Amino acid sequence: MNEALRILAVDVGTGTQDILLFESDKTIENCFQLIMPSPTVIMADRIKRADAHGSRLVLTGRTMGGGPCGWAARDQALAGFPVFATADAARTFDDDLAMVEQMGVKIVDEQEAAALIRRPESVHLDLKDFDAAAIVTALRAFDIDPAVDALAVAVFDHGAAPPGISDRLFRFNYIAETVQRRPIPAAFAYLRETLPADLTRLQAVAQSAADYQRYADQAAGSSNGAAAHESLPLLLMDTGSAAVLGTLDDPQVNREPESVLVNIGNFHTLAFHLIDGQIAGLFEHHTGLLEQARLEDLLRKLVAGTLTNTEVFDDNGHGALLRGTHRNGAFPFLAVTGPRREMLRGSGLRPYEAVPHGDMMLAGCFGLLRAFADQRPDFAAPISAVLDN
Repeated sequence: MNEALRILAVDVGTGTQDILLFESDKTIENCFQLIMPSPTVIMADRIKRADAHGSRLVLTGRTMGGGPCGWAARDQALAGFPVFATADAARTFDDDLAMVEQMGVKIVDEQEAAALIRRPESVHLDLKDFDAAAIVTALRAFDIDPAVDALAVAVFDHGAAPPGISDRLFRFNYIAETVQRRPIPAAFAYLRETLPADLTRLQAVAQSAADYQRYADQAAGSSNGAAAHESLPLLLMDTGSAAVLGTLDDPQVNREPESVLVNIGNFHTLAFHLIDGQIAGLFEHHTGLLEQARLEDLLRKLVAGTLTNTEVFDDNGHGALLRGTHRNGAFPFLAVTGPRREMLRGSGLRPYEAVPHGDMMLAGCFGLLRAFADQRPDFAAPISAVLDN
């Protein structure tokens, strides 16, 4: 590549969405970034304000991250405020639409939704994890050219579990299969064309991302055809593994032959035990069900090779997987990232709070870039030239 490579990396969490515009002709410190409220937080606030502007809430769009926006929709319905949603939007709250209707949300088809939206008393919200228009508008507000060569987006995806199958079980089966196939953190990334069909939240992001080039062209006063945005390379990844992969860009973490890397997110905690770059074991749990002593116990068992999938699953976590070599003796180097990393402060395990490229909040974005370099050999040299300095 003769010209600078430009990649927009967006790591969508529960509290924030962390945005990095990578440009290969700049140092990483001079690449532009935004730390903004997460889509589910934004949508939750809009849902809460809806009854002040109308007498009916209509939700359309795509499946996105639930949590705060799901609780807000439930609370509005319980308060007697009519809430309608198309099927794709409703799956934000639960893959089982019968469960969504039990929340008080009425499921309607696209035609019914369009009719409801036209009524003056309706408040319409369009759900999506990746808001191309908002990002382009924000960049243009600071005179930043939004044109990019590629997009990379990370979200947490439970996947669409078949009826009667636990979301937690389905999620961890996917994790285990991925690790057995390729035991490195970058294995949790997919190019658009290889994305599994049952990762429905990532599939929805892929659909939203297809709008990015159109909005960028409009901002530039151009009218390129639909073919332009269809060919824009897109990488999609799980948030926890993106953060762990990005943590390896911290020099102190990277030099360790054996380490435990923990991303303590607002909702989920993911821990990898790495030996010579390979995943020797991992577990995933719900952050809200953990406190320091319990997390320490899980980490010790992970390293010792005594942690079982049953123990984590029965504790309402997702599960655990052990493979490869487990060593006795001193606990290995422990690196921590994520918005809830304070949980391990003061721990006897002597955690190191990783700061890849001096910026913990962008760990997931750095992981997305490293995953792109892994998936696209033509991107590897310009990405490495910046991130390896």
